[in-house]
Amino acid sequence: MYKRVLLKLSGEALSGNGKNLDPIILNKIAKQIKEIYEMKVEIAIVVGGGNFIRGKFANEMGIDRTQADYMGMLATVINAMAVQGALEAINVPARVQTAIEMNKVAEPVIIRRAIRHLEKGRIVIFGAGTGSPFFSTDTTAALRASEIKADVILMAKNGVDGVYTADPKIDQTATKYDILSYMDLLRNNLAVMDATATSMCMENDIDLIVFDMNQEGNIMKAVLGDTLGTKITKE
Repeated sequence: MYKRVLLKLSGEALSGNGKNLDPIILNKIAKQIKEIYEMKVEIAIVVGGGNFIRGKFANEMGIDRTQADYMGMLATVINAMAVQGALEAINVPARVQTAIEMNKVAEPVIIRRAIRHLEKGRIVIFGAGTGSPFFSTDTTAALRASEIKADVILMAKNGVDGVYTADPKIDQTATKYDILSYMDLLRNNLAVMDATATSMCMENDIDLIVFDMNQEGNIMKAVLGDTLGTKITKE
């Protein structure tokens, strides 16, 4: 259904068994990505860094917000390189581009080059967020998806199978939405992504699918357009 997709992976999705980066989980994710890669789908990836550092940790340490955000951006580069390594280990070509230049380990973000990689059949992994503090990796995903003209953002959640009226872990009466508009997200203050990212997706008419990545095969189902998780659209 979708020719060019942007997959948003949280840092926590790469961790497990007490490890910041779990090689078993990384390998499983890489294999799922390879399945859609072999269907000739063009794939870009944005990774978070929450498995290494989160805002709460920075607050507890008394670190300045700007400094903490840069630390988080560096954490996403570690994760991007880990995903690249896992993909290349199973013969899937991947390139890392970072918004903070670090030429020894990755290319700088150059959108024309990223699009060329996609057209050549390479996966592009974007690290270091937007390169500026005060922006989340959700905003990065919306920005990069807009820049590369992706058809959809696949927001892979860790153990969450969609968007609910309330937190289902706290409120047992919470019900799952099958489809929503971006205005619904803003109106109801649903904690899917921040307002900046939501507005950017709405303005650029990019669909968003929120789904549970712990279920094997879900990335494939999302790409094929199967009913899965919650779909969020402009209208």
